[in-house]
Amino acid sequence: METSSTLTYREHIEALKDDLDFEEQGDAIYLEHSDDEARLLWAFHRPSGSHPIQVGDPNTDVAIMAFNHSRLGALERFIRLNPAVIDNHDLRRHIRNRSRMLFRALVDNDFSELLEVLRLFPVFMDQACDQMVHGRIWNENFVSALRASQFLELAEDHISDTLCEGVLRRLKPLSHYSFDEAKELLSELVSQAQKLHQVIKAYYSVEFETWLSREKLHPLQNIVLTKQIHQLKGNHE
Repeated sequence: METSSTLTYREHIEALKDDLDFEEQGDAIYLEHSDDEARLLWAFHRPSGSHPIQVGDPNTDVAIMAFNHSRLGALERFIRLNPAVIDNHDLRRHIRNRSRMLFRALVDNDFSELLEVLRLFPVFMDQACDQMVHGRIWNENFVSALRASQFLELAEDHISDTLCEGVLRRLKPLSHYSFDEAKELLSELVSQAQKLHQVIKAYYSVEFETWLSREKLHPLQNIVLTKQIHQLKGNHE
């Protein structure tokens, strides 16, 4: 053993723990160690989480350990992960719990990183859909109609009523908009209509019809906004 003639890797790591530069010493010794076992232990014991390069370790056991103990964000963690883990169903099972937590965070955000991950690694779509359906709604980060549409397009083979409901719950309700904000949103949706998924257009068409029925508008305003709602539906009248 390179670190000591008498200590095991685990014992050596334990012996270093009280040093102020513990992590620095450990990185110098174990990050590129020739023994897979040494790198595996360091991925587990490294105090600030596994090192980013360990997530891509050529040994899949080390890469899995590092993925599960990393503090990287979801997108970077998936990008760095040894491709052999992603490509193997049995190996993916070993990161499933951590992946579920990462997709929970991605779904709770604005979908920007969620879409990037799924475009790069569509094999994780089932986990994304599971979190979309079962994940809690915090209503802190709402998703835009365009990104919601892009997700539904990627998930086309997984579309169900419950999945659509999960996506729609993550759109900002019209009740949260002021009158001017709602009018601006409607104009934006009409301009994006060709890029929006039918589920999203149908949802907002109903929402805006309900909203318009509650608002006391000038007849001319009512006509203009009603026309925009028809445009959103795809009825160019």
